[in-house]
Amino acid sequence: MKLGVFTVLLGQQKLADALSYLASLGVQAIELGTGGFPGTAHVPTAELLSDKTRLAEFRQTIKDSGLEISALSCHGNAVHPQKEIADGFHRDFELTVQLAEELGIDRVITFSGCPGDSPQSKYPNWVVCPWPDDFLTVLDYQWNDVLLPYWNKASEYARSHGVKRIAFEMHPGFCVYNTESLLRLRDAVGDTIGANFDPSHLFWQGIDPVASIRKLGKAIYHFHAKDCRIDQQNTAVNGVLDTKHYGDEINRSWIFRTIGYGHDYQVWKDMFSALRMVGYDDVVSIEHEDSLMSINEGLTKAITFLKETMLFEDTGEMWWA
Repeated sequence: MKLGVFTVLLGQQKLADALSYLASLGVQAIELGTGGFPGTAHVPTAELLSDKTRLAEFRQTIKDSGLEISALSCHGNAVHPQKEIADGFHRDFELTVQLAEELGIDRVITFSGCPGDSPQSKYPNWVVCPWPDDFLTVLDYQWNDVLLPYWNKASEYARSHGVKRIAFEMHPGFCVYNTESLLRLRDAVGDTIGANFDPSHLFWQGIDPVASIRKLGKAIYHFHAKDCRIDQQNTAVNGVLDTKHYGDEINRSWIFRTIGYGHDYQVWKDMFSALRMVGYDDVVSIEHEDSLMSINEGLTKAITFLKETMLFEDTGEMWWA
C-alpha cells in the first residue's frame, strides 16, 4: 500500500510548496480537489482544460515532486433539488472527468448526492427510517426517478473519457451512506461505481469497517484515512444522530479525529489486513478534519501512525507453502 494525502488541507499553500512539504514527510501519493466541496485551490480545473500551457506546467509540477496522483476529487450533490446548484456540481464532475482523461487517471471521487422528496423540493431530504410510509415514497422517488437515471448517464460519460472508477464516499446525508446503499447503486449502474472507503463515517453509524470491507471487496476503489471518536457520555444521552456544529466538540455525540485518536492500533491493523485480503493494495489517503489539532500536528501524527500500521510490502509465499 502507498501513503497518500488529500491535499485540500494545504490549500493555503502553493501547489509546489505543498507537494514539497508532503514529499519531505514520506508521502507517496496525492488526492487533489478539482471542484465541488473540496474546491479548486490547487487545481483550477476549468483553466487547465482551456490552457494547454498551464496544463503542461501543472503536469511538470507533479512530476517534479516525485508524487503520483491517486485520484481527483469533486465531492458534490449533482442531484440537488435546486437546479442551479445541481448544475454546478454536475459541471464540476464533468470537468473533473475531462481533466482525469488529460492526466491519464481513471479514478474520480465524489458523493452520490441526495435529491429532495419531490420535483417541487428546495432542499435535499435524507431518509433514515421507513415509517410513516411517506418516507418509502420519498425513497422510491429519489432512487428510481432521480439517482439511478443520473448515475447511469454520468457513468457512461465517465467511461467515454477513460474514467473507469467513480468512487463514492459513503457519507450520511446522501443516498449512498453505508455498505448496502453503495452496493445497491453499483448493482443498478455497473462496476464503474465503487467506494471511497472512509471509516470515519461508518464508525458512528455502528458499522464495523472490517465487516464492510469484506462485504464490499473489489468494489473498494480508494481509501480515506480518517478517524472518528464517539463520546460515550453524550451518546448515552442523545444517541448518535447529532446536528450540533462540528465546533461544539464537548457536547457532540462524536467528532472526527486524526487516526489513532478515535480507535487504536489494532482496529486500524485489522482494517488494513482486511483490505489486503480483499485485494486492495493501493493508496491510503489521509484526510485531516480533526478540529482539536492543527493541520501540521494532525497530518504528521497520522503519517507516523500509518507507517506503523499500514501494510507496505508485497505478500509472499509462506515457507511451508
